[in-house]
Amino acid sequence: QVQLVESGGGLVQAGGSLTLSCAASGTIFGLNAMAWMHWYRQAPGKQRDLVASIGRSGFTNYADSVKGRFTVSRDNAKNTAYLQMNSLKPEDTAVYYCNAKGDSRLGYTDYWGQGTQVTVSS
Repeated sequence: QVQLVESGGGLVQAGGSLTLSCAASGTIFGLNAMAWMHWYRQAPGKQRDLVASIGRSGFTNYADSVKGRFTVSRDNAKNTAYLQMNSLKPEDTAVYYCNAKGDSRLGYTDYWGQGTQVTVSS
């Protein structure tokens, strides 16, 4: 059973930084079994939006709202993905979720973490 556990959320002032982690367990191939790692966020009363993605090869993609401020990375040896968030703004306040798209050739599907709250005060 694949599990994703996020950590690193908290309260920070505008302009500050946080690094979120997403630790994966339950796969014999480690994070290499996950073709894509995504970070989503959901603010109260709003839909869940894709923030950043990283492929197994290291290819990255970002939402326009976070380009230049957020950096997504993955350490396959540590089975962990990260989201480094700099120059945080109050509008970045949301619950952040880690999502893993498994390699179907290895029998893996789609997995979600429980979410971690990020609150940015003005």
